[in-house]
Amino acid sequence: MAQHRFFDDEGFEFMALITLGSAPYRLSEPGEVFATTDRITNADPDSWFDEWMATARRVRRIAEEAEAAGHLASARDAYLRAANYAASAFFYVLATKDPSRELATWKWHRECFDHAMRLWPTPVEHISIPYEGTHLHGYFWSAGPERRPTIILNNGSDGPVSDMLEMGVVDALARGYHAMTFDGPGQGRALYDQKLYFRYDWEAVITPVVDFLVKRPDVDPAKLVLAGNSQGGYWVPRAAAFEHRLAAIIADPGVIDVRTSWTGKLPEQMLQLLAAGQDEQFDQIMTQIEGASSEVRTSLSKRIEPYGLPTLSAVLHELDKWNLTDVAGKITCPTLITDPDDEQFWPGQSQQLYDLMTAPGKEITHFTSAEGANWHCEPMAPQVRGQRVFDWVDQVLG
Repeated sequence: MAQHRFFDDEGFEFMALITLGSAPYRLSEPGEVFATTDRITNADPDSWFDEWMATARRVRRIAEEAEAAGHLASARDAYLRAANYAASAFFYVLATKDPSRELATWKWHRECFDHAMRLWPTPVEHISIPYEGTHLHGYFWSAGPERRPTIILNNGSDGPVSDMLEMGVVDALARGYHAMTFDGPGQGRALYDQKLYFRYDWEAVITPVVDFLVKRPDVDPAKLVLAGNSQGGYWVPRAAAFEHRLAAIIADPGVIDVRTSWTGKLPEQMLQLLAAGQDEQFDQIMTQIEGASSEVRTSLSKRIEPYGLPTLSAVLHELDKWNLTDVAGKITCPTLITDPDDEQFWPGQSQQLYDLMTAPGKEITHFTSAEGANWHCEPMAPQVRGQRVFDWVDQVLG
C-alpha cells in the first residue's frame, strides 16, 4: 500500500486513504476520490478544501435530483458520499485562508448525512442523552423491535459522524445488533453547537450513555459493547475501568498515553521548556515551526480546537492527565485491542495496554501491511477490520 501514494504530505495522504477506504460502505466512489485528489495541490489546504467541496456539491446535486425523481436508494448513496467528501474538506478548513467557513461546512456535512439517514433502509432514530444539565445528540440504528445486543460506537478526536457507518454501524446491523453513536464533549454537535470540550474522565460521558440505553425496551442491558476508534482507544478503556455494565469493549488502537501523539516529534529542548513551565517561550517557538512547516500548520489548529484551550502548551499540560497506566488494571470485561502495522500516532501502545490489563478475555489482534491493513485505524481495510472485530463480538456475546 505504501508505494501507491496520493500526496507527499503525510496528513493529506492519510485523509485521502480514509476517504478512499470508505468505498465498501458506500461512503465514497473510488473514481470520484481519484478525480478529486488529482486536482489537489500537495500540502495546500485551500486547494484541498476547494476541491473536496466541489466534488461534495456536485454529488449532492445528484442526490437532490435523484430524490426528486423518486430514486430514493440512489439519493441516499449520493447524500452519503456528499457528506463524506464535505467531511474530508472540513478537516483542513481551519488552515485555509478563510477559516470562518468552519461552522457552515460542518452543518452542510451534517445536513447531507441526515438526509441519507432519512432514506436509510432500516429505522434510524435521533436520540437525546441526558448529560450534566444538557443533552448529547446521537443516532440509534435499529436491527428490529426485539431486545437485542447494542454496539456503542465512540468516535475519535476529529472524525465525522459518517465515519461510524464503516466503523461498525453497517456491520452491526448485518449481524442483528442495534448500533448507536453520539457526539460527546469536543465532538460534532456538542462542540460546534454546545461548546462542550474534551474531558479525560470519559466515564462521565459513557455512564449517561449506558443509563440511557438500559432503559430502552429493545436493548439487552447485559449485552452492551463499547467500541472506540482513534482517540476512542483511550476513552473507551478509561470509561470501562469505572463503568462495569459493559459486556465487552474494543480499542482501535489501544492508547495508554494520549500526550505522546503530540510530543513524540518535538525536540527535547521543547519538552524541557514545557517541564520548566516556560509556556510562553514554548508557544513562540511553535509559532515559528508552524510558519516553516505546512504539515504542522495544516493540522495543529484542528487538533487544538476540541480542547477549548488557547495554546498548544495549555493542551499538553491538560494531557498530563490523559494516561491509563494507573487505571487499566480496573477493566474487568473482555477487551479486544487492535494493533496495526505502522501506527503513526501511538506506536507500541496497543501492546502496552494489553500488558497492563489483568481482566480475563483480553485479546490483541494485529493488522499487517501484507494484508493492506496497516496505518492508524486500518484506513484501507475497513472490511477486514469489521470482519475480525465482529467475529470476536459474536464469540464474546455467544
